[in-house]
Formats: sequence, structure tokens, C-alpha cells
Amino acid sequence: MSGGVAVAVLAGVLAVTVLLGLILRTRGGRARASSAGTVADLAAPDAFGERATLIQFSTPTCARCPSTARRLDRLAAEHPGVRRLEIDLEEHRHLIGRFDVRQTPTVLVVDRRNAVRTQISGVPREPELVAALHAVLNEE
Repeated sequence: MSGGVAVAVLAGVLAVTVLLGLILRTRGGRARASSAGTVADLAAPDAFGERATLIQFSTPTCARCPSTARRLDRLAAEHPGVRRLEIDLEEHRHLIGRFDVRQTPTVLVVDRRNAVRTQISGVPREPELVAALHAVLNEE
């Protein structure tokens, strides 16, 4: 392979990688309705909020999970009856398929009956996260 061909192949691979990264970036963090059912079996009953629960699926190596946890903690503190629950997927790998977790963090917005209402893959976009939580809180 000549030097020119090698450079062209490398440039092509780089372009495809950047394009895929941009596509994934635009899709990440968006809220979508979920039909995952209930989550009552994920933790003790007192771990869930009285009005809503923000469940975060994380891994120890997730670089974006700590900032997401702080954001969810802040949001929960601003709304009485809302709690954040974090689940380590390294310890609970069986939940990956059950909740279709494609990346960490993944956040579930759960209503007071422990039914999953919204799922957000990636770092949640603030307006969509707040809207999903308010939708659950305003149903009461």
C-alpha cells in the first residue's frame, strides 16, 4: 500500500468515526417514553420517593455519571417527595437487557406507583429531564 492510499484510508476512517460520534451525540440525553414496566423489585420500598424517583444506572468507570448524580440529587432536593436511586450495572448486569441500557448514565423517571414513565440514555438534557419529572409530579 502506497503512502497516499494509506493516508486516504486513514482520513476516511477518521471521517466515519467523527460522523458516528456526532450522530450518537445528538441522540444521547433525549427523553423517550418507556414501557419497561415497574421497578419495585430494584430496591427496598423506602428507597423510592413518595411522589417520584429518579433512577440512575451507572458503572464505576463512567466519567459522566458523577455529574449526572449531582444534577439528579439537586433536582430531587428541589421537589419534595422525589428521591434519586443509583444502581451499579457492574453488580446488576441482568438489568441491562431488562431496561435496554445502551450507555451510562441512563436515567429512569419513575412515578409514585414505581412505573417507569421516561428513559433517558446518556447525560440527560436539563429541559427534557425537568419536563419528564414535572409530568409525573403533575399527575397526582
